[in-house]
Amino acid sequence: METLDLRGLKCPLPVLKANKALRALPAGAELALVATDPAAEADFPAFAQETGHTLLAMEKRDGELHIRLRKRG
Repeated sequence: METLDLRGLKCPLPVLKANKALRALPAGAELALVATDPAAEADFPAFAQETGHTLLAMEKRDGELHIRLRKRG
């Protein structure tokens, strides 16, 4: 599983970079993300719903948001 470090980036960059990374992956692949932008907690569920990707997990740990997405397939 590929991991994308989005720490320090502010909206809309985390979602834009995640979208770009997902486009490069095959259908069904998983992408792990680490973000620090407080808006990411609302942005990624909305992004998954809008694009058809699956939000597998989202957890706050030590001031970071850890997210796992599965590319639609």
